[in-house]
Amino acid sequence: MTREMAWRRMAPADLPAVMEIAAVVHPDYPEDEAVFAERLRLAPAGCHVLADLAGALLGYLVSHPWPAGAVPALNSLLGAIPPGTVNWYIHDLALLPQGRGTGSAGHIIAWIAGEAVRRGCSSLALVAVNDSTGFWQRQGFHAVHDPALDRKLASYDDAARYMRRDLQG
Repeated sequence: MTREMAWRRMAPADLPAVMEIAAVVHPDYPEDEAVFAERLRLAPAGCHVLADLAGALLGYLVSHPWPAGAVPALNSLLGAIPPGTVNWYIHDLALLPQGRGTGSAGHIIAWIAGEAVRRGCSSLALVAVNDSTGFWQRQGFHAVHDPALDRKLASYDDAARYMRRDLQG
């Protein structure tokens, strides 16, 4: 049986459930709740949760403007979004198994791409982990090799890839 679900803006009250989802989906990349709370505060338009009709959370997206070619360190606070940033960074997209295969991930990526364009961004970027490169390629991203990012990517795993998608205005 398929569960009906929809994306909505994340609220501070969602953070405990977001942390539970993160622990299930990304156990190798733990981050403090303060990291998610700060990103929600800095870029509320980039933070969403996937909820079923009963209100149970099945996934989340955390994203924000961040300079192209730069990757925030895992489990670190940003402090602020640098002014003039024209790249939108997808910090994390996580779906529980019951939220996968529904088209929900593609839907929120399309929405956030539109939001990034509306806010003057010309690209999206992310670090693909957990063998997700193929998914991101289907969303229009391509791997970008930048030796300056090698050390940062190594803090994820050997298969981590910095990926970018150019946006049309």
